[in-house]
Parts: sequence; structure tokens; C-alpha cells
Amino acid sequence: MSELRRAFPKVCLARLIATTALGLPVALPALAAEAPADQDSSIIVTGVRADDGYVPQDTGAAKIPVALKDLPQSIAVVPSEVLRDQRALSLQDALKNVPGVSFSHGDGQRDQVTIRGFTAIADQYVDGFRDDGLYFRDLSNVERVEVVKGPAAVLYGRGSSGGLINRVIKRPNVDIIGGTLTYGSKNVARGEIDLGHFDQASGVGFRVTGALEDSDSFRDQQFIKRVAIAPSILLGEGKDTSILIQADYLKDRRLTDFGIPAINGQVVDVPRSTYYGAANAKDVDVSRSEVLSQTVTFAHRFSDSLSFRNGFRHYRYTLDRHNTNATAVNATARTVSLSHGGILRDEDGWSNQSELTQKVEFGGTKHTILYGVEFARQLKDADTIQSRVVAVTPILAPVLPTLSNANFTALSASSTSVMETRGLYVQDFVEFGHGIKALFGVRNDRFKQETRLTIPARATPLKRIDNKWSPRAGLVFQPDDAQSYYASWSTSFQPSAETFALAANNVDIAPEKSTNKEIGAKYTLFDNRLSIQIAGFILRRTGIKGSDPANPQVVVPIGTQRTRGVEVSGALDLPSGFRAIVGYAYLDGEVTRSANPLFVNKGATLTPKNAANAFITKSFADRFGIGAGANYVGNRWADPANTTVLEHYFTADAMAWAQVGPARLQVNVYNVFDMDYIVSGHGTSAILNLPGAPRTVLGTIRFGL
Repeated sequence: MSELRRAFPKVCLARLIATTALGLPVALPALAAEAPADQDSSIIVTGVRADDGYVPQDTGAAKIPVALKDLPQSIAVVPSEVLRDQRALSLQDALKNVPGVSFSHGDGQRDQVTIRGFTAIADQYVDGFRDDGLYFRDLSNVERVEVVKGPAAVLYGRGSSGGLINRVIKRPNVDIIGGTLTYGSKNVARGEIDLGHFDQASGVGFRVTGALEDSDSFRDQQFIKRVAIAPSILLGEGKDTSILIQADYLKDRRLTDFGIPAINGQVVDVPRSTYYGAANAKDVDVSRSEVLSQTVTFAHRFSDSLSFRNGFRHYRYTLDRHNTNATAVNATARTVSLSHGGILRDEDGWSNQSELTQKVEFGGTKHTILYGVEFARQLKDADTIQSRVVAVTPILAPVLPTLSNANFTALSASSTSVMETRGLYVQDFVEFGHGIKALFGVRNDRFKQETRLTIPARATPLKRIDNKWSPRAGLVFQPDDAQSYYASWSTSFQPSAETFALAANNVDIAPEKSTNKEIGAKYTLFDNRLSIQIAGFILRRTGIKGSDPANPQVVVPIGTQRTRGVEVSGALDLPSGFRAIVGYAYLDGEVTRSANPLFVNKGATLTPKNAANAFITKSFADRFGIGAGANYVGNRWADPANTTVLEHYFTADAMAWAQVGPARLQVNVYNVFDMDYIVSGHGTSAILNLPGAPRTVLGTIRFGL
């Protein structure tokens, strides 16, 4: 793997250039059609900007053109205007606007959240394609973030117990020359570009987005260095046939931060900057990830009632992670053991989706039918660096060891996994008339996993094939254009390894199953300027794997976890300049059945019973504006045994902006009252908890034409 990893940056650059160059011969004629020299040379917006304000009207989550209010499912959308006003720098920043979502620190190397009480470690998507690499995403090329609540295997395949996250990428259908510079507390420094040209007559456009970040942190030794670039080319926008070519490269280097430990059920009371790792962490406790993807989407409209889409995505992901973190706490001696280890990943995969959308009428009903087939293959290499204790130190005043990664080369595990998917699905959106609509769908997946173990050595590979059906049904009643009431039922399945290597103790276990029963209401008021969603649900995941109490080395399906909940969200966008996005979630998640009595009736980890969010802004004549927001998160259990609690917290934010010529000047203040809190935990360990940031001020200059 080391030779591949050394070659990866060069391969990434070559592929990025090649992917972009494919469309240049077609795009260049459009660029040549510039205005004559004696005419005004300013950029004129001829494309369509995705400016729905804070109130989105539609979504691509159902993979058919349908309004949000028509879907019998709870779907949260964080639009670009919210990302801009909050100056969101991470996916976590965006998702704090979504009720029902809580956070894990992802081993300091990846985005990881819990949705409705269930981990969503692999439930990441980009424009509907699976994106389960374990890394931190960048938002420089993101138009909006969508969270599909509840099981979604009917369209997306395996996974998604509590829901999934889909990033919608910026399209090259605008004329734009944009740049953003941000600087703030703890030397946060980031620059972004957004350059594009679109010719409406020919439907040809190109766009390049990118970001460069070099930031420090309130956490001792923490840093972030990253570069991102995403070129795209669009041919035939608005025509019967169109082709969209996209590429995306991201390189990220940062401290691998597992947070601070807990003792006697409480996170230790130390300054939030305290780091439990190596004294020379910037050299040895570092995660390096690189991701390159290429996507080609072909679409053809045969008629007003029949259209076809084929999308192909390839990705390459590598990770080189080294970390020192707390692994054991001695409550009597009040010491903590620190261990050093790491993991190396090298992944290569592709997926292809072919979908036919047909609109038909018969028997007095209207149907929008989606027929789909998906093929995918992923090759995943994983090497685990053997971890060993490097220090035992006082828990309240840690003395950190100085380490060298050259002394940590032995591997405790090494595997190569191949995952192959074949999915067939059909979905029918039915309009019966009189305000009654329905959404039915079913998908069949054949998911094949094969893992070859090098360490510990195994002569024959581990294999299993799962063939699963994933149905969904929902009914909508709309007494008028402003009201929608729905009831739905949906399922998903989670294979034994799902996105990781098979092991001898899980290869013979059938997939876990998630089932969601939901009722809800959606309101669109004041000429679609106010949107309200209310959902009540019961979500169960059965067959959850765990250690057999009679033989802890054996993994068996022993448990059921259930979440009962209510979610309320709203978005407002008034002509007077008021905008708002708000949400509240009540989640009662617990293990209702387990062969191990230790876990029965225990609460779901990292899942607050009550959480709320609000963000409100007011603009004045489009010249300047102000805003404020708040987040409340209730108590959460840090571990499955519920031994440690992460206490509730409240934070407040503020912002102000002014338009000065072509520049928008913006100031954001986060955690205005400088509250001390824990923002995330590990989810399986009680002693790995990450503090939230203190009061932080960011200044941003945004140029755009």
C-alpha cells in the first residue's frame, strides 16, 4: 500500500486534468463568444442561481421531479443561503441546523453523525451516489445539504437506519466570478474560489470551485491544512440531451484528536484545550486523507413523458492515520493510559446508476414511475498499526510522551475486501385526485462481500452474499395547496460488515433490519414563504450484533434498538427581509432487547432526548443585515452501557453583514457566551469526548459578480 500511497497525488492530478480536459473542446467555443471589446464586459447572470432563500421547494431525494410537500417522508434541507450566512466551514456546521442529528468525533479523521439514535457512519452520499470514504468533506463545492430521515434502502441500497446525508454539488449553469476570504480566532484562515461561465443559448457551461485552508485551533497542537478543487463541465443544459462532467479532489491533513477522557461517569474537568496524546503530536498524531472522484451524468428526454438518466462515478480514497489517545482510566489512582497506533486505508470504487422515468395516466390516476438499476464495486485495503501503551499519566495533569512513528510499524490486522452491489428498483408516485397521493417502491439488492485476511493469516477468504428486498409505502392527503398529511412505512438492511472488512465472528450473521413507521404533516404558507414539517415516528433496528454472554469471542444477533420520536422544523423567508430556520427533536431511544442484561433498557448513545436549533436573520434593503442563532442539546450517553453522561449545553451565535460595492463583508460570532461544553463523543467508548469551541469570531470578505 505504501507505494500506491506515494504515487496517489500524481495520479490524482493526472486524472483531474484528464477529466476536465474531456469537455474543453466543446466548452471553448462558448467561451469565445464573449461580448465585443466596445461593449460592456461585465458578467451577466444568464444561468439560474439556486436562490430559494431559506425555504426550499423541492428535493432530488426521491429521484423524480416532485415537491417536498408531496413526499410522505421527513426531509431536511440546509440551503446555500444558510451555509453562507452561518459561514459553515464543515459538514457538522451545516448539520447543526437539522433536528434529530447529533455528532460523533469520528476518530478525529472523518465526518460521523447519529440520526434518530442510529449511527450513520457510512450513510454519506453526493448527488445520490454513495460516498462512504471515512474523511472530512469540504463545502466549497456544495450547493445544499439534504438529510433524508428514516430507512432509504428502496432507492439507495444498504444502510440508512436513521437516515442519510446527501450533498448536492454546485452545477456549471451560472455566470460567476466569486472569491471568499475568511480569517478569525485561533488563526482560522481559509480562501475559496467559484468561477464559472454559462451560455444559455447553447446550454454549455463550466465551473471551478476550490478552497485552501491553513488553520489552528483552540485545541492544543490541533491544526487543519487542506486543499480542494472541483472543476465541472455541462453540455446541453435545457436541451433534450445533456452531459455533466464533474471531478473533485480533496487533500486534508490534521491532528487526529480523540478528545478528553471521563472518570466516574463525568468528563474530566480540565481546560478544553487539553490534549491527551503525544508531546510532538503535530509530527506523529496526524491524519492524512486524499480523495479524487470523477462523475459523468448523461440525461436524455425522449418526450414530455419519458426520460432517461445514466450516472457513473469513480472514486479513490487513501488514509494515513496515526493517533495517540486515552485507552483506559484508573479511577482509584486517577491516571489515564495513553496508547499509540493507527490505520492505513486505500480504496478504489465505482458505481453506475441507470434510471428511466415515465409519466402515464390510466384509470383516472396519474403516475410518475421510476425504473432503476445500480451496479457498484468497491475494493478496500485496510492495515491496522498495532497499538501499545506509551504512557500512564495523571488524568488531570497529563505528562505527554514524545514519540516516533518509525517505532510503530508492526501490523495487528491487514485485509483486502471486495464489495459488489447489484440493485434493481421501481418506484411509483401516484396522484389519485381529490388531494390523495401515494408513493410506493421496492428494491432488490444482491450484495456480495469477500475479505482476504493477511494478518491474521487465513488461507481461504471470508465470503457472504445477501439478497434483500427493501419496500416502502406512503400515503399523502392534501385538502388544499397549503396542507399535506402523510403516513409511511419503510425498511432498510445493514449487512454484517456493511462498509468494513468481514471477520470470522460476523461472516455467518444475516443483515440487521431497520423498520420505520411515520406520520407527519407539512405546511406551505404565505405563498410558499413559510414551510413547516412535523413528523412522529417509531424506528426499530432488529438483529443488532453483539457478544454472546456465554462466549464473548462469538458475535451473535442479540438485540433490538428502538427510537420513538417527534421532529418539528420550519423555514421562513419574507419580503420584509426576515429569514429563519428552526427545529426541535424529541428522541426516546433505547435498547429494548439484548442477550446481555447490561444493555437492556439502556439509552441510545450520543442521542439527546431534547434538542432544538434556531437561526434568524434580517436584511435591510439588501445593503446590510444582522442575525442570531441558538442551539440546545440535552444530555447524551457517551457509551452503550450508559456509564458516562455528556451534559446538556446551550450555545448562541450572532452575525452581521454589509454590502460594499461588489464585496460582502461579514462577521460571525459563535458561542457568544463562551459556554464550556462537549460537542461530540465516540459512541462506543466513555473516555473519548471532544470539547466544543470557545467564543470564536470569523471575518469574511466575499466577492461575487
